Amino acid sequence: MAARLGLPAASRMVKIERLGLTGEDPFALETCYLPAAESSGLVSAPLGRGSLFGTLEHDYGVELAYADEEVDATAAEGNIAELLALPEGAPVLRIRQVIYSTKGKATIYVLGFYRSERHTLFIRRFR
Repeated sequence: MAARLGLPAASRMVKIERLGLTGEDPFALETCYLPAAESSGLVSAPLGRGSLFGTLEHDYGVELAYADEEVDATAAEGNIAELLALPEGAPVLRIRQVIYSTKGKATIYVLGFYRSERHTLFIRRFR
């Protein structure tokens, strides 16, 4: 994951896993990786239902600007299927993101799995 952020492979990372819920129904599982040197305090931060992006901006002074994303479809297996309350092999959207700060620095790598019946992907293309 460190390499995706342009860091040496042996770099220490903070890993944050979040399960998105609507009421009690799960709809998304996101795993975020951030450089530990800049965000180690997130390990004990009360993220609960709060915004990770908001915490980064307000508590760490990191302004997020844009993301590069890869989207594909895959099958929910093991822990992913269990956490999203899906049968093994059910279709899910997998989105990989590298999120950049306003300074152009790769700041967060996110691997997300989303229940396909709960999400729509909108794409606008320019010529």
